[in-house]
Amino acid sequence: MTLTWWHNASDEGPGKRFWQKVADDFNKLHPTVTIQIEAIETNQLQRTRIPAALLSNDPPDIFQAWGGGEIIEQVKADYLKDITDQTKTEVANIGSSAAIWQVEGRQYGLPFRMGIEGFWYNKKLFADAGITAPPKTLDELKQAVAKLKAANVIPISVGAGDKWPAAHYWYNFALRACSIDTLKKASLELKFDDPCFVKAGTDLKDFIGIQPFQPNFIATVSQQGAGSSAGLVATGKAAMELMGDWNFGTMETLAGDGWAAMKPNIGWFPFPAITGAPGDPKAALGGGDGFACAKQAPPECVEFLKYIASPEVQKGYAATGVGLPVAKGAESGVSEPVLASILKATTEASYVQLWLDTAYGSTVGNAMNDGIIAIFAGTGTPQKVVDDMKSAAKK
Repeated sequence: MTLTWWHNASDEGPGKRFWQKVADDFNKLHPTVTIQIEAIETNQLQRTRIPAALLSNDPPDIFQAWGGGEIIEQVKADYLKDITDQTKTEVANIGSSAAIWQVEGRQYGLPFRMGIEGFWYNKKLFADAGITAPPKTLDELKQAVAKLKAANVIPISVGAGDKWPAAHYWYNFALRACSIDTLKKASLELKFDDPCFVKAGTDLKDFIGIQPFQPNFIATVSQQGAGSSAGLVATGKAAMELMGDWNFGTMETLAGDGWAAMKPNIGWFPFPAITGAPGDPKAALGGGDGFACAKQAPPECVEFLKYIASPEVQKGYAATGVGLPVAKGAESGVSEPVLASILKATTEASYVQLWLDTAYGSTVGNAMNDGIIAIFAGTGTPQKVVDDMKSAAKK
């Protein structure tokens, strides 16, 4: 029997090597099952390949699933296998994170990674520019940008060409402008009437106005090649990038032989607080990655999901440095200090808001991201983002 598996570790690096090992090890335990892998870049996988495969009724057996509103849409369309009864042990060991892959109390996927995002930064470039500590407030971040520009360093790289990395700035500004209750209600009801959502766009527009990003940021991709936003930080050409916990492994791949020298300079800090903002300053934006089985996939697909979620495999995943594990008992695999700091910040966050495009589902999420990118391009407005979200929600 052959199981087809689509994942997003498309670059030649520790993540891709690890998933191949997982497939090979599973085959050793189950000699009659062969796993055929196709590694696909995230945007292409999530926005094009998976939706097209599901519509064609010929999807892979196992594929990446981001949970939230997106998985709700897939379940409503009857695309996914209900794995509730077979995965009770794994779900109990994972804990509350597993709920992101549930719909009406039923389990349709299992996560393998979970963490909050923040700014990855170059300690040496900070020190050379006279920045003595990571910014804790938005005003301090703006001051750091000014110092880096004065030192002729790109302050922040952003992969706006992939849309979602730039959209995450709006998400974080919404997290600071909106109360937790407002955010929870928006995820459940797709209601965006609170003025805090327009305020998020206003704050974003003001931040773009200080010109913190690299030239031609609107066309820059996020994770492919040395000229990507992650590549600019990995090669010392930019001082910061707002990105998730997986960025450590991405930068290692993009830096190549230069990683050994760069690695000690890489640090991380959470998205800063905004003085006077009504949102909880200790709340964080985050999310995870998981896998689901297509509805017609054989039972061995569920066994493979359970294997990926096992503490032993999760510990091995943690050791790659490409992300933070979700299974209890795998924490000891996190050996990199910078990743340990993210794990600590994730557990200490007062509230973790799931990526908004995932929380709101693809229809609202795509409209929201397009509207945010228009602000980055100088053609959109804060109000237009919210108007487009409301129009999409009606669909």
